[in-house]
Amino acid sequence: MMARPRSPEKRNAILRAAVCEIAQVGLGASTARIAQGAGLAEGTIFTYFPTKEDLLNELYLELKTTVHEVIHRDFPHDSQLSARIRHIWTEYLRWAMENPQDQQVSVLLNLSTAITPATKERLASSHGAVAQTMDELGQCGAFRDLPRGFASAAMLAMQEAMMSMEAKSPRARARLVDQTFEAFWRLAL
Repeated sequence: MMARPRSPEKRNAILRAAVCEIAQVGLGASTARIAQGAGLAEGTIFTYFPTKEDLLNELYLELKTTVHEVIHRDFPHDSQLSARIRHIWTEYLRWAMENPQDQQVSVLLNLSTAITPATKERLASSHGAVAQTMDELGQCGAFRDLPRGFASAAMLAMQEAMMSMEAKSPRARARLVDQTFEAFWRLAL
């Protein structure tokens, strides 16, 4: 007896339901609730993802790949460092504010010990210009003597603060994006 082929629609439904459930209750979200959110029997999840950890790792890859595709679109490869960093800053914030649940879950997964080094390694190959630009920033000014990756972590922290302020004053979004970038850039130099 042949196994039925897996449906990309069901896989995507599971991943979307996982985002919704994790955004509501955190990484302790049950596979039963995720399956329910996807409109599937709980056992169906395990046809697509053998374990919950596999589901979390695939969700991490999916979310990170999506945001990197957004940032890489129209990336100003030949521009000065400040223009490339501004592009990363602006495009990430645009994605995050348009997809708040995805962004929230991405941050949770980024901190999770369930995400394996093998998963992070798979993702590293798709970082391209973003990783190169952030590494370059890490060699500048205030970041120069700090551990590798600190510039990225500092950027994310300031972006989180900006989104928190923007939530209180949505009409000030464009101004906040610009002002907070300028503050981050001054910090970097």
